[in-house]
Amino acid sequence: MPRKSPRLTFAVLASGAGVFSMLQSLIAPALPTIQHALHTSQSTTTWVMTAYLLSASVFTPILGRVGDLLGKTRTLVAVLAAVLVGCLLAALAPTIGVLIVARVVQGIGGAVFPLSFGIIRDQFEAGQVSGSISNLSAVIAAGGGVGIVAAGPIVAALDYRWLFWIPVAIVAVTALIAARCIPESPHRAQGHVNWLGALLLSGWLVALLLPVSRGSRWGWNSASVISLFAAAVVLFGLWLRAESRSPSPLIDLRVLRTRPVWTTNTAALLFGAGLSSVWAFLPGFVQTPSSAGYGFGASVTASGLLMLPMLIAMFVAGVLSGHLEPRLGAKHLLIAGSGLAALACAILALLHDEQWQIAVAAGVFGLGVGLAFASMANLIVSSVPAEQAGAATGMNANLRSIGGAIGTAIMSLLVTSHLAHTGLPNVSGYTHGFSVLTLLLVGAALAAALVPVRHAAHTPGRATDSPDPQPDAVTRA
Repeated sequence: MPRKSPRLTFAVLASGAGVFSMLQSLIAPALPTIQHALHTSQSTTTWVMTAYLLSASVFTPILGRVGDLLGKTRTLVAVLAAVLVGCLLAALAPTIGVLIVARVVQGIGGAVFPLSFGIIRDQFEAGQVSGSISNLSAVIAAGGGVGIVAAGPIVAALDYRWLFWIPVAIVAVTALIAARCIPESPHRAQGHVNWLGALLLSGWLVALLLPVSRGSRWGWNSASVISLFAAAVVLFGLWLRAESRSPSPLIDLRVLRTRPVWTTNTAALLFGAGLSSVWAFLPGFVQTPSSAGYGFGASVTASGLLMLPMLIAMFVAGVLSGHLEPRLGAKHLLIAGSGLAALACAILALLHDEQWQIAVAAGVFGLGVGLAFASMANLIVSSVPAEQAGAATGMNANLRSIGGAIGTAIMSLLVTSHLAHTGLPNVSGYTHGFSVLTLLLVGAALAAALVPVRHAAHTPGRATDSPDPQPDAVTRA
């Protein structure tokens, strides 16, 4: 029987979640190198990112539910094993096709997030839950920043395959310790996996995200894009019907309809649009040759280092939020985080002529991400029964991914719609794009403002929030 150790459990969860988060952004700067090394086209290479997004979006909520039913720890170990296999396959991939398959396998690791939050909810003392979730959220947020910063130096010093070899070692040790040292969660949901709901959920997610991710290449008016969007609407309706009628739904729609959950999920959707777009396009902005009238001609490594203030600020804000949340409430931290992220995008839209301006904006954005990540997780975990934590936090992470895909598609459309004679984007494309991101993040702050006001409950060891009673509120377990 594993011996319960909160510190060791947290270290294992942080390691697994941090590696997966890093894998999300680590590959983007290396795509040109991968394209050249595997002798393929740019269009084919982008599937390395698309396949990962689709896989993570499908598996995150499904395996979050599996963890609720069968046990979060054993599901976590299985998910880490899948990430290990995916990284090993990617490191050895002889062709772009094998690498794309490897990225699909890696995407299973998206379930690490809801499983980790659920384990913390189940196994930690009440006074440790909020701070631990905040700290884990800080690791998740910083992991994406580490990927952006570390990709250039790793590829330059070693080879792009080491972007996968390094995670292989970390994930192998993490999975082994998780299997031996993390006890199984005591809370189990009743019922079984609703495979029809899982199939329909997978269907509408793929039908939605595939054209959103590929629409700029296929053409937004193409038959493929229009047909997939139509299929997404139909499959989404069928999924809602199947879930509402199932005695054991994959995701309890009653939980999603509660005010704390739907408002937080709306904020996650809009915040994800801003987060993914900044990560995807800010490095490209600073790498643009100054002859274009903007940009600094920075290398991949230099552009990553310019993002370093973002990485540091994300981690610091995430850790601090654990101390601030009992005093200010997760709702107000989410509003503040979304507001800071909006301010950063406004700075990027208006002030981008000097590198220090980019660094300041990146730092402000990092503060916003750190606060928002932690508060979203805490709001969801504290608003659902323990046996629903995996599925609910998985759906929240999924909506953030969907928002990210939509945001990057909008940003790509604005940046590439008007190109200079050199083939480079005009600066107006970036300024318009960052302005739109500002509005989306303001929308996230407004959605956060709709979260019910929460009052501190007098719980020994911790000022725990409890929501105002709602007509459809879910009783906390």
